[in-house]
Amino acid sequence: MARILSLREAVAELVHDGDTVALEGFTHLIPVAAGHEIIRQGRKDLTLIRMTPDIVYDQMIGAGCARKLIFSWGGNPGVGSLHRFRDAIQNSWPVPLEIEEHSHAGMANRYAAGASGLPFAVLRGYTGTDLPAQTETIKPIECPFTGERLTAVPAVNPDVGIIHAQRADRAGNVQMWGITGVQKETVLASARSLATVEEIVDELEPVPGAVVLPQWAVTAVAEVPRGAHPSYAQGYYERDNSYYQEWDPIGRDRERFEQWLATEVRGAERSAR
Repeated sequence: MARILSLREAVAELVHDGDTVALEGFTHLIPVAAGHEIIRQGRKDLTLIRMTPDIVYDQMIGAGCARKLIFSWGGNPGVGSLHRFRDAIQNSWPVPLEIEEHSHAGMANRYAAGASGLPFAVLRGYTGTDLPAQTETIKPIECPFTGERLTAVPAVNPDVGIIHAQRADRAGNVQMWGITGVQKETVLASARSLATVEEIVDELEPVPGAVVLPQWAVTAVAEVPRGAHPSYAQGYYERDNSYYQEWDPIGRDRERFEQWLATEVRGAERSAR
């Protein structure tokens, strides 16, 4: 059953050095505050998984949290490259970063297989690309019924799956709506899970198209208002486009990045005490 914890307590209990950690959210409900708390707690040697790593993973990579990234696309959406990610690949700064690249369809199917308790997923993707030659976790497979040549990818089963949602009730049932990506599959595929939410309420009112994750599927819930900023949370706040634009010059320069890290992330912990 889900327990209501503070963000600091939840990360301290659930995220350990060396873990495989997925922070999922597609353009919307990205668990940025949780990523910053992982940085503040100094987690290292993480294998980070995310279909579309954007600036929060750029920040975590630059802070030295990651040793490997499993992904299908990476960038500062609408702006350009992730420069801390690039620096880690090209110059091993602050630590070397291994990468494992898939397609969007491949990653989505890996999460679905993990959530379903299956060892792998099968799809028609990757034909005509060189990804199978570059990625060990993409293998050809023959359909036993038709003989068609397909592609198999292993299930994703993170140690910790982290999502952001609009709200939860006091029993730990989590409700989200809007673009929900693979958040549900992330929670169900993970050994432990954390849902940060905009608010905790007495009762979850029905919302058209909403997804409800029951309390038995979630390990912990933390109330973190604006926990997805600078991404948006439908019904709560808009995307902060200027933040994404302002990140580009910060991410480009190691010294500016370290100053930002000291004041905006690590300094935020001191000011909260």
